[in-house]
Amino acid sequence: MWQYVLKRILIFVPTLVAIAIVTFAISINAPGDPVDLMLNKNVGGEGQSAEKLATEKAYIEMRKKLGLDKPLFYFYITNQTYCDTLYKIPQKQHRETLEKLSFQYGNWDKIANYYHNIKYLENEIYAIPINDSYSEELRKLKELINTLYGLSEEEKIQKLIADLDFTISSKKELKARLYPPFLALKNSIFRAIYDQSPLKRYIPKFIWYGTNNQFHHWFVNFFKGDFGISYQDKRPVSSVLWDSLRWTLILSTLSIILAYIVAIPLGVVSAVKKGKPIERFITTTLFMLYSLPNFWIATMLIVFFCGGDYFDWFPAFGVTSLPENAPFWARFWDTAYHFVLPLFCVTYASFAFISRQMRGGMLNVINQDFIRTARAKGLDEKTVIWKHAFRNSLLPIITLFASVFPAAISGSFVIEVIFSIPGMGKLTLDAIIARNYPVVFTVLMFTSILTLIGTLVADILYATVDPRISFSSKK
Repeated sequence: MWQYVLKRILIFVPTLVAIAIVTFAISINAPGDPVDLMLNKNVGGEGQSAEKLATEKAYIEMRKKLGLDKPLFYFYITNQTYCDTLYKIPQKQHRETLEKLSFQYGNWDKIANYYHNIKYLENEIYAIPINDSYSEELRKLKELINTLYGLSEEEKIQKLIADLDFTISSKKELKARLYPPFLALKNSIFRAIYDQSPLKRYIPKFIWYGTNNQFHHWFVNFFKGDFGISYQDKRPVSSVLWDSLRWTLILSTLSIILAYIVAIPLGVVSAVKKGKPIERFITTTLFMLYSLPNFWIATMLIVFFCGGDYFDWFPAFGVTSLPENAPFWARFWDTAYHFVLPLFCVTYASFAFISRQMRGGMLNVINQDFIRTARAKGLDEKTVIWKHAFRNSLLPIITLFASVFPAAISGSFVIEVIFSIPGMGKLTLDAIIARNYPVVFTVLMFTSILTLIGTLVADILYATVDPRISFSSKK
């Protein structure tokens, strides 16, 4: 068995790398610019040159702090139109547009010259002091330049350049200052169109960036406990997760223990008493509970037991009402008091599911030959059921454990939201709504890792409870 366990652990490595690559690919293609989310603003705007330079400097510094100023991966398999230093351009929208233009025309040097001329004209526009006689034209020119950064279709680019020409020419002061950089811009895009080399799209190109890339740093830092910075409050993700994880772990662990303690005996009794009134009572009661949605049960419990029109027995929200410096046992009992209703809502649906799995496993076992042999030896029924049948019917329950294990940290966002428990479920929901991707993808990675661990633990438990199972290569 240990040989099998070692093999499974070795398989973890490529499996985990594959999961990490998929997670990273999703994260880099997620909507929105992470730097803009952190700065909570867009580059450019209506300000003057000094303000624009300050904004761009803040953008570049934040991008470097987040590690986004590096290549995405170790290597890149592409075509000859792709520039291997494209990642150095700070703005995500600019990179995407330049990549499209370079692929379209196949001449990166001309496209790079076109981009530099856009920046040149933009800087000249922002350097002009705002004057009442042409403030409206300056505002329009800034909007046109900002639009030009996102255009890759030739027809739209030419139309926008015509608008730039018309706006600049409408004011003598603007034309004297801006026409030279505008002409340079106009000529650069025409040269890119005229000198295009579309055949480069079909010539493959391999780029090697080494280990100084975003994925490598993200993957290595993850296992060092550095999960990045939360976009919402700019705190380390590890700190944000720990604040939520402890409450979810308490709730989930208690829920799993309670579910197994209650459901397993009920499943055994249902199998042994098959067809009798007690079996029908247990089955009916558990399926009634299973059919009731937990958000409805949670709402009803709050209405009836949390100081509404009926009883005031339990708190309706929160995890504790005592300060952090309160004595340990006082906080322990106060937390337990707050967790009574959430724990019931998280757990009750599991009773039916686990007990049915236990019942099915027992029914498969109690009619087998070795059980009849045990009875024929004169063993009492309790020994036959709990010593011989029970152990051999645990396989379905162990299979369930593999899926329950990762859920221990993901939490139940419905219950956590209803009872205002600051756990992982509520944290993940808030992070998704706020596009706080470092938190979302860290939770995703942890869930994947725990799924792998849960599967391994389940396999080990298989062999522990049933010696007939052997994962060795012996035949």
